[in-house]
Amino acid sequence: MIMPQRLNGPRFTSEFTNSGYREGIIAGKEAFLQSGFDAGFADVGVPLGRELGNLRGAAAAMRSFLNSQKPDSLELQELRRMSSILSTIRFSDITPRDLEAEQHAKEHLSFDDHDPAIIEDAGPRGETVPQEKRTVEDVAKLKERLALLSAKLGLPVLT
Repeated sequence: MIMPQRLNGPRFTSEFTNSGYREGIIAGKEAFLQSGFDAGFADVGVPLGRELGNLRGAAAAMRSFLNSQKPDSLELQELRRMSSILSTIRFSDITPRDLEAEQHAKEHLSFDDHDPAIIEDAGPRGETVPQEKRTVEDVAKLKERLALLSAKLGLPVLT
């Protein structure tokens, strides 16, 4: 029968202390990450996503109506242009900048002469995707144009 070696008391205690410390740090990070995600989701993500979804839905409803009623109208052409613009708006284009996250990324990531914006806009194979970046102001203008068109057509799709 092999006898287990005696555990070195101070070494054994030190290993458990270090392990407990690491687990505490990880648990703390997870708790803060979750609360930060929850706050961002509720305060930024949901309202912006809902607004953009409502605009896309309103444009689609008006397009469908005009397609059946006035297929050659200037209003339908305008709605197609607005729908096209709405389809290119990315959530990341209209969210407020997170300066704290940007600073953290600068501290911990090395881009080696690469612009972080280029990396963010990279396609699936790393190629850059040229695309006009839309803003919150663009969304507000589209909403206003859709509301005017909705009122002109007598369609209460935007409230």
